[in-house]
Amino acid sequence: MEQQKRYGHFDDQHREYVITDPQTPWPWINYLGNEDFFSLISNTAGGYSFYKDAKFRRITRYRYNNVPMDNGGRYFYIKDGDTVWNPGWKPCKTPLDFYECRHGMSYTRVTGRKNGVEASVLFFVPLKKWAEVQKLTLTNQSNEVKNLKLFSFEEWCLWNAATDMENFQRNFSTGEVEIEGSTIYHKTEYRERRNHYAFYHVNTPIQGFDTDRETFVGLYNEFADPQVVIEGKPRNSHAHGWSPIASHYIEVTLQPGESKDFVFLLGYIENEQDKKFSAPQVINKDKAHALIAELDTTQKVDQAFAELCQYWDALLNIYNVRTGNDKLDRMVNIWNQYQCMVTFNFSRSASFFESGIGRGMGFRDSNQDLVGFVHQIPSRARQRIIDIASTQFPDGGCYHQYQPLTKRGNNDIGGGFNDDPCWLIFGTVAYIKETGDFSILDEMVPFDNQPGSEVTLFEHLKISMDHVINNLGPHMLPLIGRADWNDCLNLNCFSWDPNESFQTTENVSEGTKAESLMIAGLFVVTGKDYVALCQKLGKTQEAERMQKAIDAMIEAVKKHGWDGEWYLRAYDFYGNKIGSNECEEAKIFIESQGWCTMAEIGAQEGMVAKSLDSCKKYLECEHGMVLNNPAFTKYIYEYGEISSYPEGYKENAGIFCHNNPWVIIGECLAGRGNDAWSHYAKILPSYVEEKYQTLHKVEPYVNCQMVAGKDAFKPGEGKNSWLTGTAAWMWYTVSEFILGIKPDYDGIRIDPCLPQTATDYTVQRKFRDAEYEITIHPNGAQKGVKAITLDGQPVDGTVIPYSAGKHVVEVTM
Repeated sequence: MEQQKRYGHFDDQHREYVITDPQTPWPWINYLGNEDFFSLISNTAGGYSFYKDAKFRRITRYRYNNVPMDNGGRYFYIKDGDTVWNPGWKPCKTPLDFYECRHGMSYTRVTGRKNGVEASVLFFVPLKKWAEVQKLTLTNQSNEVKNLKLFSFEEWCLWNAATDMENFQRNFSTGEVEIEGSTIYHKTEYRERRNHYAFYHVNTPIQGFDTDRETFVGLYNEFADPQVVIEGKPRNSHAHGWSPIASHYIEVTLQPGESKDFVFLLGYIENEQDKKFSAPQVINKDKAHALIAELDTTQKVDQAFAELCQYWDALLNIYNVRTGNDKLDRMVNIWNQYQCMVTFNFSRSASFFESGIGRGMGFRDSNQDLVGFVHQIPSRARQRIIDIASTQFPDGGCYHQYQPLTKRGNNDIGGGFNDDPCWLIFGTVAYIKETGDFSILDEMVPFDNQPGSEVTLFEHLKISMDHVINNLGPHMLPLIGRADWNDCLNLNCFSWDPNESFQTTENVSEGTKAESLMIAGLFVVTGKDYVALCQKLGKTQEAERMQKAIDAMIEAVKKHGWDGEWYLRAYDFYGNKIGSNECEEAKIFIESQGWCTMAEIGAQEGMVAKSLDSCKKYLECEHGMVLNNPAFTKYIYEYGEISSYPEGYKENAGIFCHNNPWVIIGECLAGRGNDAWSHYAKILPSYVEEKYQTLHKVEPYVNCQMVAGKDAFKPGEGKNSWLTGTAAWMWYTVSEFILGIKPDYDGIRIDPCLPQTATDYTVQRKFRDAEYEITIHPNGAQKGVKAITLDGQPVDGTVIPYSAGKHVVEVTM
């Protein structure tokens, strides 16, 4: 069967996913870099690099939606007699005698063998360096002397990735390079407003080069058969306009059994305005020379790689679980935390589904991503909270996105997404509980990044809550604005024009009756956090004020948000119910079930249990829970984009993995461990990897945003991998609610919710400057802690009080 074909496997010992067939169902990628300089790299060495911002500082070019798929990247052409091949198979696609790609923690190693020659390339971005290292090792495994011709290849992007694809009347005249020894410098537009350039270097003398694409490839050739490589000799071309590239030519002789290393370095440099040039029209290369000198030998590169590995060892030693279930342990200990780092770095901006051009850092997205990252590097999480809050408006609203390079809000998208403000409480509380750092609340933070407008971060939290209270509809439920979390439920945009944006075209924003039950649940959950924070700070009056607002919201949901078996999703512009048994289609939605059960609204009246049962009955399928059911079969213009998708895809009854954990947390709070685990395992990548690599298509080691639902043509097919809030929510769900290790203000709260089949497990958790080894004895219980001992002494309640040093904790359920 096609579904049983496998393209790779996990190597837990090395924290790698090993791909053994280059023709994966979709390019399976990895991310290089942890701060400032980043690269995306596929299993065939495709992808691109950028500095901070994938739109405004794109270093190398990439073609999305291309045929064939994933064309362009970091290529090494090896000409061995009449045979031309690449270690990553593409672009020549010459059949290899051996192929392997190992995606690890911020590095990728691609190895190919052909006719007795092995070429292995290690790709990584060294810590605190604005460069990508490509360490190529050529080995002669034959009994004959090998005389090889090696051609490197990178294609420069003209910095702004959007205009790079549009403004050809300018682009074809601006390309400029300099060549110095074994270094090719890309200096397009440097003479005027730019203070930055890039370079591509190799640490050995070269026998030639090319910097003009048409000369290298041939005007009507493909990357698979570049003219220069086929002929076996460089043209030493200089790019003047047109499309600049960087290609080194190196002649390599290998004796039998001999290996040679070549260090290629793709770098980015910024110069001060008064130090841009060393001579007229000659760029100042001092910083480039210094960077090259730091990474110009195999020994230096190996040391930098060792430091990167040590960095990840330290990060992944903060939280580690041993359950005896390899599929669970590898996700919790390695891949889930790794994906959380990536989503923190990029929000939703740059993947093989997001071009890095149309979206910046999301306000709601980044706050959610924090909960999966804050335990790794709290100082960066702290700065991110300040950056996010700085894009807020004085009324509590906020920009929906901001650009990572400037940290300023995106005017073309603007604000008006009424769930956004609540997420600031969510992210900030997670940070304080992890770190104990209440001082962040006293930080002075501006509105809309305007100097002189600063107020404390706590004041930002207060106006975030007030924004919901001040924008209630006729049922005293939150007005939805342009959208709530579901950007495709557009209740205030009536559009028949395909050239309009559903999200940013507001035809009827005034006088709307469109209300969101999802925001209502979110308000109660984050409101409880806000009240608890106020009480911790001694702000009793503010806590009481907000508790009244929360109580009123709970009553409004009970009175106007319950449909008998589940919570309504919303009210539309006209005040009609959405997500009701009265509706013709989409009678039930997952978002309001998740948030209202997380808020435990109506738990005593049985609402929570009925809602969770309805999720199982109507939303659950083999691959997870769908977003809505039944699927929309026609476009409903007062609902907007959600009804524009075919059945079973994206927001129209697709399995939007991001919101499955909300229901799972609801199950955990209700003590239903069997159901929580069942839902969790269905979207756990390691379980998907075992079942169907070909059907799922996208990377089997990370979560994707959407899996096609039960109404789709291909249920189980994945899309939009890597950059999804699913990563943080899966981490938050398993670490704090299933395994039950929850950071709190005064220590760690222990509250697991497990399937009855769970056996003893141990969590090693670094928390502030303490380290806890926590062993849980489930004894067949799904919920409820019976006894806790800390260093042999009994603990009252379920919170392990924080104290520095190493501690041993035993928990009996």
